[in-house]
Amino acid sequence: MSIVNTLSLESNIKIKINFDGGDLSSDAGLLLIKEFVSKLGIDKLFGQSFKTNDSALFCYHTDK
Repeated sequence: MSIVNTLSLESNIKIKINFDGGDLSSDAGLLLIKEFVSKLGIDKLFGQSFKTNDSALFCYHTDK
């Protein structure tokens, strides 16, 4: 069995796909999900559909 770390697309050999992983933070996937949700407009739909009575923008909790 061979392992492929890099491959090129047949339609455009200038585009290379690399599976080395690279240096990613543990929450980098959340940025992609946020962008995806934003592009679909799901965040606006949730904002219109779910209302709370809390007027605070931030809530600070103590460590006690």
